Amino acid sequence: MMDTGPAAKEGATGPVAVQADRKGADPGRVLLDGLRGADPGLVLVFGADGSDLTALDAVLRAGLPDRCVIAGCSSAGEIGPAGYATDSIVAIGFPSAHFRATALVLPRLDSLPVSDWMAALRRLHAGFGPDPQRSLFGLLLVDGLAGQEDVLVATIDAALPSVPTLGGSAGDGLSFRQTWLLAQGQVITNAAVFLLVETDLAVSEVTFAHFSPTATRVVVTAAIPEKRRILELNAEPAAAEYARLTGIAPDALTPSEFARHPLLLRMGRHHHVRAISAQTEDGGLSLMSAIDTGTVLTLGRAEDMTQGFAEALASLPRPPLMVLGFDCILRRLALEREGLGDQMSDLLIRYRVAGFNTYGEQHSGMHVNQTFVGLAFMPGTDPTAPRAA
Repeated sequence: MMDTGPAAKEGATGPVAVQADRKGADPGRVLLDGLRGADPGLVLVFGADGSDLTALDAVLRAGLPDRCVIAGCSSAGEIGPAGYATDSIVAIGFPSAHFRATALVLPRLDSLPVSDWMAALRRLHAGFGPDPQRSLFGLLLVDGLAGQEDVLVATIDAALPSVPTLGGSAGDGLSFRQTWLLAQGQVITNAAVFLLVETDLAVSEVTFAHFSPTATRVVVTAAIPEKRRILELNAEPAAAEYARLTGIAPDALTPSEFARHPLLLRMGRHHHVRAISAQTEDGGLSLMSAIDTGTVLTLGRAEDMTQGFAEALASLPRPPLMVLGFDCILRRLALEREGLGDQMSDLLIRYRVAGFNTYGEQHSGMHVNQTFVGLAFMPGTDPTAPRAA
């Protein structure tokens, strides 16, 4: 077990992150021993999948207070007290003295029961009365292979426009076969878990993407939107045209190369990443976000991945007790390819970041890729303290 560093040792009131070896002896017991002292009202578990999540949930439920909400998902990597990790399980306990939470399962992503989701979300919100001394925010965990994040986040934003919501898409390492979610004592797929959380700590959103647009633009001339697949760019086979534009040999198109040269979608004054996950057998490109025929995309250029991230966290008004982070697996791959993995881990440790590597991130009513999205929790609230925004 590892704690979150000096803040945990000093008895800070923020969330507590603990970590266990996924293949070690009794990881559930290790996590439970580290969480008990926080008396958590909410526990998030990242890294386990399938039957492992079921076993973890049983151990945690038996050892934590009945009122504690337990939720989590499988991941493409973990962020724990020692920075980036693999084959581990990270659990984050949110002390009941400062956090109140409730969970809602949004099922049947394949059939998109949007009206049912909106009604359930509004009923959930009605249970939290307005309190000027407390921040209210939403957390979203979603099946990262269902391909419905764009509709889902738009639905949540429409149902709860006053509630800032962030989250991540569950992962499956680099296998992209199946992802798992945990909520209300059940392990599920083809679903999302929405958590409504209230706290008396100061809360501030942190987002960072390390790309800027180049002058190279392309048009999606053929696509299969329901599969998030581009068949043609500029009326040419998509993978071949992408390889020509980036100068990469077609047989060298790997996840790491895709991570270095993403496609960007402009919305308003901002560009958002439409990350590529794989080249398809028919010469197309599979994306991790929505795409449609006629979309104009811009080729992205990577900027400094560590300095900009450090500047984003250093701009917080106070040192965080902890930052709950959702970090795209493609960002991590790009960092490791450039030999910057350890440097980024040092930053994650310094700013007490805990969370997981995702198949996509959600914030501000949008589903994005290759972006770090997080919530920083800071001590105290006052009229000038930042709210979740």
